[in-house]
Amino acid sequence: MSDITLNSAATVPEAAPRKAPVSQVGIVGWLRTNLFSSWLSTAVTLLLAYLIIRWAVGFVEWAFINAIWSVPNNQTQACRDLKGTGACWAVITEKHRFMLFGTYPYEEHWRPFLVCLLFVGLYIVSAMRRFWRWELALVWVATLTVIGVLMWGGVFGLTYVPQERWGGLPITLILATFGLAFAFPLAILVALGRRSSLPAIKAICVLYVELIRGVPLISLLFMASVMFPLFLPEGMNIDKLLRAQIAIILFAAAYLAEVVRAGLQALPKGQYEAADALGLSYWQKTGFIILPQALRLVIPPLVNTFIGFFKDTSLVLIIGIFDLLTAGKTAIIEPAWQGFGVEVYVTIGAIYFVFCFAMSKYSQNLEAELNRHRRR
Repeated sequence: MSDITLNSAATVPEAAPRKAPVSQVGIVGWLRTNLFSSWLSTAVTLLLAYLIIRWAVGFVEWAFINAIWSVPNNQTQACRDLKGTGACWAVITEKHRFMLFGTYPYEEHWRPFLVCLLFVGLYIVSAMRRFWRWELALVWVATLTVIGVLMWGGVFGLTYVPQERWGGLPITLILATFGLAFAFPLAILVALGRRSSLPAIKAICVLYVELIRGVPLISLLFMASVMFPLFLPEGMNIDKLLRAQIAIILFAAAYLAEVVRAGLQALPKGQYEAADALGLSYWQKTGFIILPQALRLVIPPLVNTFIGFFKDTSLVLIIGIFDLLTAGKTAIIEPAWQGFGVEVYVTIGAIYFVFCFAMSKYSQNLEAELNRHRRR
């Protein structure tokens, strides 16, 4: 009897595995869970979808369908006849060189254009980890030397252009690149100084950070531009761009120092003890064990600070330096183009967005790569 039961059970075919309901997995399941989980969520989703679609349609009509892309001989009446129903991109067509390069001599615009390409290439090479060797410092020195030669001229047959004629995107990239490149190592030293056991060094670093962070960047730029020359000997003058650059470096270093210090404090105490047990000196312990781990922990706030200071370079307009934003504002002073500031600001905002978004995406990828071992 038991044999018959076993044989009959063996002949029963197994049921095929069933798939999960379509409404619970995939895109349909995600929509149901996140956007249509209740009547309130459904109502909010539909309302937001309506507003977004309506705005997107209106923007496409304004920016593309009804837009005017060029006008003959600055005859902007056709743009004014639109009365806001379409964009007048002709202002960008006519004024893009002034927006990008400011008052730099028109026939020499190829030089600041090449400088912008060199900066972008330098960023790309520096972002690749396979180039993180000491030779990269030589690449930076050589590239920045070429940039200086191109912007100033006066050698190799290039016409000399004083700094007062510089403007636009090259000024923004110069201020941001030099500012963050010099501010970051200074911030590391200040962060280490704030954790020093030497009272004098610690007091100086704390005073520096609290003093700089206690005033806005505008006040430092005013001091560098107006008050600092009063303390110089008679007949001695430091270029206004250099003074603004130093103010940005000092300001950025104070904020970056607190971010780095946060990473040092977040590191487990066992890492310090393990480094001491190996018999490493202070600088060996800091350079090879402590600092790399601390910086890896604070990549998001570091890049967030970089992005903030890249945009803060636009504040130099208050001391008369023609950065990208100032050049854009000046481009529409001409009466024929007054009233078309929206198009100019949209274009400038798009340029800022490209650089800031690139930094944000790179930081995400770098953080994921450096912290890959934590997910194992």
